[in-house]
Amino acid sequence: MVSAICREIEIRKDYLDSSEPLKTVYFGGGTPSLLDKNHLERIFQSIREHFILDVNAEITLEGNPDDLTRDKLAELSATPINRLSIGIQSFFDDELQFMNRAHSAQEAVESIHNAKAAGFDNMSIDLIYGIPNSELSRWAKNLEMAFSLPIKHISCYGLTLEPKTKLNKMVSLGQVAIPSDENFLEQFGYLMEAAISNGFEHYEISNFAKPGFRSNHNSRYWSDVHYMGVGPSAHSYNGISRQWNVSSNSIYMDSITSGEIPFKLEQLSNVDKYNEYVMTRLRTLEGIDLDDLGKRFGARLQEHFSKLITSHIVEGSVLSVNNRFALTRKGQFLADRIAADLFWTD
Repeated sequence: MVSAICREIEIRKDYLDSSEPLKTVYFGGGTPSLLDKNHLERIFQSIREHFILDVNAEITLEGNPDDLTRDKLAELSATPINRLSIGIQSFFDDELQFMNRAHSAQEAVESIHNAKAAGFDNMSIDLIYGIPNSELSRWAKNLEMAFSLPIKHISCYGLTLEPKTKLNKMVSLGQVAIPSDENFLEQFGYLMEAAISNGFEHYEISNFAKPGFRSNHNSRYWSDVHYMGVGPSAHSYNGISRQWNVSSNSIYMDSITSGEIPFKLEQLSNVDKYNEYVMTRLRTLEGIDLDDLGKRFGARLQEHFSKLITSHIVEGSVLSVNNRFALTRKGQFLADRIAADLFWTD
């Protein structure tokens, strides 16, 4: 697989502007923490051969607590990786078991302390709220534990029901009860307050960071910066189209060996890009700049946005300052609904 990834980097060296230094590299999806030092060195060598890697690039690796042993962390610390994103999900064993996680709460805590000892100062963790049968008091304890640890960033997501999953079936059969909308929003509201009181900036609906430690990688995605993904299921965007590789490992490797990239492509219209811009930018602390929107998408869509945003300003969900529109605390609870209202639909 590593050989195929390096080969794809070579084949697609012209997908991005090769004169522009790469500001971020992200090893995510699947289990990238299973890559050993030699694998990572081969990938970095391929990146450097075909792109310019910024000397201050943010280089992130996703890992599960049970994979991040002391030996593994020592190995990773000898590579260019300078940021870890650790999939904690919860600090309660019963919740981890419910979500079919392989690690324990103790392993979660130990992985963070061990990473710090190995020299990783820039760490992010993921937590899930809205877990069935989870009360606000338990969510508060999850956050208390998180903020007591040496982390610089936290991403928190509400548990969602996906079709054809075990959880969805259990809920439909009445075997577990998901929190009410009120409880769900109560947990989200508590999260916002707890994060801010612990010195974290709420810079995107689901993301919180200590000053200077925002996720540069995700921030570039929210800012419509072009990116290239390599490997099975990887997504890429060049401002004109979005493409994604096949998920099958065998098909991916066979195709790459033949010198072909196995992907599907979606051409994006101006309206497609406008809708995505609204959806992502509105979720950020900076919000949407009306002049920037007009330059990107033209007067028609600028006028459309200006007309529809007014009602949300009046109801107190959006704050307008110098032609910049950002969600208020009230609006953050309604982000998806507000964005959908601002979309252009034929």
